[in-house]
Amino acid sequence: MKRLLWLGIGLAVGAVVVRKLTRKADEFTPSGIAASLSQSAGGLVESLRNFVEDVRDGMAEREQEIHEAFAAGELFDDQFADVRDDDGTQGRHAQKGS
Repeated sequence: MKRLLWLGIGLAVGAVVVRKLTRKADEFTPSGIAASLSQSAGGLVESLRNFVEDVRDGMAEREQEIHEAFAAGELFDDQFADVRDDDGTQGRHAQKGS
């Protein structure tokens, strides 16, 4: 009876090991590599999409602050003026000296 129990346990463990090894081996087939790359690319695209959404939300919030300051007749405090390399009188794509 004990031998039958240990045989059953051995068969169960062997089946689990074979299934895990088969799944791992499938990851290294061309279709498995393609699926892995597809999942990675999907995650990258989603991360990029979230980043762009966050930037747009920040831009809209900042633009709203500028409009509110303009509507109130207040002098807008440009906190990024010292970071820019232009003097603030030209557009971003304008050539200097023209």
